[in-house]
Amino acid sequence: MAAPTVRPRNHPRARTLLPYLLSLPALLVCVGILIPFFTAVGYSFQRYNLSFPEQRAYVWFANYVDLFTDGAFWNTVRVSLVYTLATVGVQLLLGMGIALLLRERNRVNNALSVLLILPLMVAPAIASLMWKLMTNPGFGVLNYLLGLLGVSDFGWSSQPQTAMFTVVLVDTWVYTPFIVVLLLAGLRALPPQPFEAARLDGVPASFVFLRITLPMLTPYILTAGMFRMLDSIQQFDIIYSMTQGGPGDALTVFQVQAYLEAFSFSNIGRSAALVLILWAITYALSTLFIRHWLALRQRARGQV
Repeated sequence: MAAPTVRPRNHPRARTLLPYLLSLPALLVCVGILIPFFTAVGYSFQRYNLSFPEQRAYVWFANYVDLFTDGAFWNTVRVSLVYTLATVGVQLLLGMGIALLLRERNRVNNALSVLLILPLMVAPAIASLMWKLMTNPGFGVLNYLLGLLGVSDFGWSSQPQTAMFTVVLVDTWVYTPFIVVLLLAGLRALPPQPFEAARLDGVPASFVFLRITLPMLTPYILTAGMFRMLDSIQQFDIIYSMTQGGPGDALTVFQVQAYLEAFSFSNIGRSAALVLILWAITYALSTLFIRHWLALRQRARGQV
């Protein structure tokens, strides 16, 4: 005699609770983000120095006023923006060129695409230490190669005139593959019909790139640029591993300055204010990029 089939019972209460259970991990992540954020907001309103804990008191916006009237803060803003624009601009240009070279699917391009991802597998701090050894004035291999070309005593990260170039070079080596991956995926996802029609009509390659490829690839370029911009303006590990923000204040970007204020000068309130200002800048820039991206997508839908 066959065993009776047991059918699962349909519990209305379980179906009601299921969406809330599925959203519970997202809620926990949100709480884990908001607690440090509001803690930093509270610290930014205080005069809080670990060297003088008895003098801790609420001063409200005094930390922000001190920052906005301090020339060192505006130097931090300038260095951060220069670093961000330099890294994002160079990486977008290199990433676009490499992606165009690897656009065709063949064995060589597929192998090169895999090899280009290797820098992404190296932690930025480890990559910075590698480059620091290679640019060492005494035994660095790059100085030896420059010596063969007749260039001697190139300062790299030890001189203010070349420190920015050095860290941008390291950042470009580490993160250009990220741009290549995104733009290469976008290029290979473009519809082939416009390019086939242009080929049949004998349209020049420059015209095809400027009037067909580039407009269709703009959403991917904006996406890649936004991700890299938000990461570059918050850069810490590469710069601190290479120069600790020096020489002098040549590379004191936001994250490095906030780190020095907290752990070198024990000024928690000023450090928290710096972090909050950085958050406001990244929020404004990301909102601007997202608005442009949504407007571009709406325009593309209207043309279909």
